[in-house]
Amino acid sequence: MADYILEMNHITKEFYGVKALDDVNIKVKRGEIHALCGENGAGKSTLMNVLSGVYPYGTYSGDIVYHGAVCQFHNIKQSEAKGIVIIHQELALSPYLSVAENVFLGNEQTGKKGVIDWTKTHKRAQEMLAKVGLANENLNVPVSSLGVGKQQLIEIARAMAKQVELLILDEPTAALNDEESKRLLNIMLELKKHGITCIMISHKLNEISYVADSITVIRDGKTIETLDKGKDEISEDRIIKGMVGRELTNRYPERTSDIKDKIFEVENWNAYHPDDPERHVIQDVSFHVRAGEVVGFAGLMGAGRTELAMSLFGRSYGQKISGTIKINGKQVIIRNVRDAINNRLAYVSEDRKNYGLILIDTVKGNMTLAALRNFFSKKGIVNKNDEIISAENYRKKINVKSNSINQSVSSLSGGNQQKVVLAKWMLTQPDILILDEPTRGIDIGAKYEIYCVINDLAKAGKAILVISSELQELIGTCDRIYVINGGHICGELTREEVSQEKIMKCIMEDNGKEE
Repeated sequence: MADYILEMNHITKEFYGVKALDDVNIKVKRGEIHALCGENGAGKSTLMNVLSGVYPYGTYSGDIVYHGAVCQFHNIKQSEAKGIVIIHQELALSPYLSVAENVFLGNEQTGKKGVIDWTKTHKRAQEMLAKVGLANENLNVPVSSLGVGKQQLIEIARAMAKQVELLILDEPTAALNDEESKRLLNIMLELKKHGITCIMISHKLNEISYVADSITVIRDGKTIETLDKGKDEISEDRIIKGMVGRELTNRYPERTSDIKDKIFEVENWNAYHPDDPERHVIQDVSFHVRAGEVVGFAGLMGAGRTELAMSLFGRSYGQKISGTIKINGKQVIIRNVRDAINNRLAYVSEDRKNYGLILIDTVKGNMTLAALRNFFSKKGIVNKNDEIISAENYRKKINVKSNSINQSVSSLSGGNQQKVVLAKWMLTQPDILILDEPTRGIDIGAKYEIYCVINDLAKAGKAILVISSELQELIGTCDRIYVINGGHICGELTREEVSQEKIMKCIMEDNGKEE
């Protein structure tokens, strides 16, 4: 008979009269890695929030049985006291505290009389960071100075610093590249060897197939099936069929390229770190994108892809920025974000929480925010009717799952929040659109919808730049790919010659030159 560490029986949870969870049942064996799969809005994160006490006992119906006993968690501290630790999809770090302080935030290492023991804090923080591949990280820098990928690893280090028995990871590799993702998955396998049970929510089906012992599929708030490795067929196609209710025969929509003249040119672009004027982050980068073309930027974490994009978009990153930008053959000066928008340049950030959304605002308010000045107002007066019509059209166009355009964006799933950010910049009617990790945290069906939107924009003559840590995504969607390493371009590959191996070869050869 199986030894279950967790059983969630007949869990039902409603929001505003809508059932987010409808009689969900799940059993997790002790010491296994159990994956939760489903489309955005299916109820995966809601179920884990019920388990961890984010949604307290009394706000849902059903039973949580942990270690054989029924538990009624009223807050997250109660679940953590039982050894249940959740790492949310959205980062929960304090940006102005140091790396070491964040590792033990809420779990401070104290000595006599409750005073923090900083020597112990730094020593243990070093140990925890080493386990997630950050052994050489500076413990004293503010966590806000690090990229999203490293911040995710620090979140995981923080969870490991607690006496965890059941670790819940909500899209843990969404912000990581392939190399860092593989390292994290191997960390999960090591935790499994030490008897720690993991529940993993992920849309990366190849990763699920690699680490998961069991997979529970949730669709529209209901449990569809649970698959066990070694007993059931576990393939990506089988999981997808359970998630979306149909077979998905093609991951990437076919597109016919109608590429025309150069629309966006960058020459000799340089940028230095915002906190260190001697640190040369972007080094003499030159590239171009044609109308109707989708161009990808590949590179390892820390290569400078996001820093390049943000420095181009109204100098949002860096200092001592130099270089030339040409749009439709004419040199333009972009001093700030308003200049970028006025020149029909848009940027969808990888960090939707900090740079993409106003979480307390509505779907409509977020969608129309960047376009208010140029498209929805006249002499400073907002045309509310046009705003409502456009927001509703885009909600349907890219299939944002919400009750209405007046729903708070903070109540949406991560993938649907990402769609709102995309709509926000599409409404500015850009000629050049930079998409930084556009499908981060989005399920396989919704990814296809985003790829179709990218194709439609390209057909309309837009210039599209895609930054992605998923090499296969770049290969499946782009006409050309620039490879970035160490802040400079080290290779350019056409659609016909590109492969994951060639991308990595460019990076390795460039590293060899530096040595």
